[in-house]
Amino acid sequence: MRNLEKYKGVIPAFYACYDENGEISPERVRALTRYFVEKGVKGVYVNGSSGECIYQSVEDRKIVLENVMEEAKGRLTVIAHVACNNTKDSVELAKHAESLGVDAIAAIPPIYFHLPEHAIAQYWNDISDAAPNTDFVIYNIPQLAGVALTMGLFEEMRKNPRVIGVKNSSMPVQDIQMFKQAAGEDYIIFNGPDEQFISGRVIGAEGGIGGTYGVMPELFLKMDELVRAGRMSEAMEIQYDVNAIIYKMCSAHGNMYDVIKAILKKNEDLDLGGVRKPLASLTDCDMPIVEEAAEMIRTAKRKYL
Repeated sequence: MRNLEKYKGVIPAFYACYDENGEISPERVRALTRYFVEKGVKGVYVNGSSGECIYQSVEDRKIVLENVMEEAKGRLTVIAHVACNNTKDSVELAKHAESLGVDAIAAIPPIYFHLPEHAIAQYWNDISDAAPNTDFVIYNIPQLAGVALTMGLFEEMRKNPRVIGVKNSSMPVQDIQMFKQAAGEDYIIFNGPDEQFISGRVIGAEGGIGGTYGVMPELFLKMDELVRAGRMSEAMEIQYDVNAIIYKMCSAHGNMYDVIKAILKKNEDLDLGGVRKPLASLTDCDMPIVEEAAEMIRTAKRKYL
């Protein structure tokens, strides 16, 4: 049995941090890392969807990870998403991540071309081979990647001893059950969709990785505590309020991550910049939504903490 305890719990997806010119800000990356350390989360998932990875260069993503690692100093479990839409760049990021001492690397499948499963497996194994001393997490997000992790592909990937589990962001919670039942206790399944945090946990996920955790980590930590204690009705009450906050944030004209960054500036005095084009920036008509969502978070924290 492998020791997977460092992956069990609340792991926020790290946000892209830009300066006023829209370039990666090492200082803001470090500030966000300190924020997560202070909030007491289990770890961070760096350079994934919430980190706007597909709109960043290889060098951008290296800068982000280097500054996270230097600031975290072992106080957070760090999972580095290294997938690019080609093997060469993904391998380069995998090697770089291992050189920094991350706990695990992760990768979505290649997007755009619909590759056969044996080619997807080869892609993931090539990435994993580039970081031979580092755990590997499969990232299943079919609604964006355009390809799903099938049970057959998962079985093939478990032949790789570095594969420790799946970040499952498909919407059916049944997928979590199927992956967990097939893999057993020697693998970890992360719940991906934030709106079903407790649902995923109940059916078998031992941890969660999510893009809205960072704007309200206390609420997800409280849900995690309640789930572990079997106090499901209390956890469900928080989940309902969290979901209302998520729906409100998603109702803006601008991208949800720009809403999140605006809320963090209001509620936590944390300035992370905006979002990178072609993601849509906030408009003036979005500001009432930002204000309302920020107040909803403050109200929920007063209610539950």
